[in-house]
Amino acid sequence: MSSRAIILIVDDEETIRFSIKEFLGGQGYEVIVAETCEQALEKINEFLPDLVLMDLRLPNMGGIELLEKVKTKDPNALIIVMTGFGSVDTAVEAMKIGAYDYLEKPFKTEHLKLVIEKALGTQALRREVLELRAQQWTFADEPGGTIIGNSQQMKEVYSLIKQVAKSPSTTVLIQGESGTGKELVARAIHHLSSRKSGRFVDINCAALTESLLEAELFGYEKGSFTGATTTGKPGLFEVADKGTIFLDEIGEMGVTLQAKLLRILQERQFKRVGGINDIKIDVRVIASTNRNLEEEVESGNFRKDLYYRLKVLPIYVPPLRERKDDIALLVKHFIHKYNSEFNKNIYHIPPETERLLLEYPWPGNIRELKNVIERAVLIASNGILHAELGVTLNSRKKVTINENDMNDMSVSGENNGEMNIRSLANIEKQHIQRVLNETSWRRTEAAKILGINRTTLYNKIKEYGISPL
Repeated sequence: MSSRAIILIVDDEETIRFSIKEFLGGQGYEVIVAETCEQALEKINEFLPDLVLMDLRLPNMGGIELLEKVKTKDPNALIIVMTGFGSVDTAVEAMKIGAYDYLEKPFKTEHLKLVIEKALGTQALRREVLELRAQQWTFADEPGGTIIGNSQQMKEVYSLIKQVAKSPSTTVLIQGESGTGKELVARAIHHLSSRKSGRFVDINCAALTESLLEAELFGYEKGSFTGATTTGKPGLFEVADKGTIFLDEIGEMGVTLQAKLLRILQERQFKRVGGINDIKIDVRVIASTNRNLEEEVESGNFRKDLYYRLKVLPIYVPPLRERKDDIALLVKHFIHKYNSEFNKNIYHIPPETERLLLEYPWPGNIRELKNVIERAVLIASNGILHAELGVTLNSRKKVTINENDMNDMSVSGENNGEMNIRSLANIEKQHIQRVLNETSWRRTEAAKILGINRTTLYNKIKEYGISPL
C-alpha cells in the first residue's frame, strides 16, 4: 500500500469531513473532500482516488445513486459507505451494488484506520492481479488455457511452443520435473497448431500396467482377452485422429510397448490388440517425461531409436527454483483463484512469508506451490497469508536437498549439522516418510507434494519399507 494513497471523503457535514481528513492526513494519506455528489464526481475525474469514503445521506443525488454512477464508470472503484444508526439495511444494499464495506456512525478512528488499510490492501492485490494478467501467456479461450510466467526462461519456452506449433505432424518431447506444467505446454502446442479442431487426448503412461496401457492406446477386438468378450473398443490413437495425443511420463512405458509406438511414428498405422487389420491414423504425438531418457537408453530401459524419433523438437520446462522471478506472479494468481473459490479476502503477504516462498526450493514445483497456497488461503484469517505457511515450508525444507547441498555434504552425509544420513537413498526415504506423515498417509496428496505419480510412490514405499509411525 502506498503511503500517499489518495482518499476522497464525501459528506455534507463539515465537521465530519474535517475530522476524518485531519486523522487520515496524519496517517500519511493524501485526502480530498467533497460536499455533494456533483462535487464528488468532479473530484473523481480529476484525482482518480484510490478509495472513496462516502456518506449514504447526501443532498440532491444521494449516496446509492452516486455509488451506481461510480461503479458504472469504473467497476473496480473501491468505495466504503458511511451510514447512521438504523440505516444498516441501506448499507447492505450498497454492498450488493458494489461497495467494499460500510462504517456505521459514530465509529472510532482506529476502526476506520483498520477498514481503510484492509480496503487499500485489497485494491493493491486487485491491481497486481490485473498486472499479472498482462504478464500471462494465453493460448486458448478456455479455462486452463493460460501459462503463468514472465521470466526469461519461460519466454524461451513460449517461443519454442510457437515454432513447434507451426509443424503439425512433428513429434515433440517435453522434458522437465514433475509439477512444472508439461501438460500445459502440450495443450498450448495443440491449440496453436492447425490440429486445434481435432481432439487433444492425454494419458499417463505410469498410471496403468503395460497390458492395460496397450489396450487403452491401441484398442482391442472382441474376444482378444478376458473381459473383451462383448465387444471391441477403439484405442486413444483412433480417438485422437486428426488431433494430438499426449503421452505423459513416457519414460514409464515398457520396452515392448515402445516398439509398437515406434511403428506408429514411422508408418502412421497400427493394429488393435487381437486385430489383424492395419488402421491408418493422422496424429501428432507429444510425449513428456521427468526422467533423463539418455540415461534410460544407456541402462537399456528405453529404446534409442524411439528416443531420437521423439526428440525431433525437444522442449525443456525449467523447475520453479530456476525461475524464481515467476514465484510472486504464481502466488498472486493462486491467491486470486482461491479468494474467489473460498470466498476469502486475502490481500496481504507479509515480508517473512515472501522470503519463505522465495527461498524454499519447491521440489514439487508449481503443483506443490498451488497446494501450499490453497491450504494457506483456506485457513488464513484477517486477510493475511501466513497461517501455518512458514511451518509447512520449514518442515519440508529440512529434508529437501539440491545439487549445491549434495556438493557440500561430507562423505558421512552430514550437512551443516542438520542431517546425519549416509546416502541419497536415505535422503529420499526420509523425505517420503516426512511427507506421508504430514499428509496422514493420504498417498494421492503425498504423491502430488513429492511431484511423483502414485505408482512410483507405492514402489518407493515398498522399496524402502516405509510404514506409518
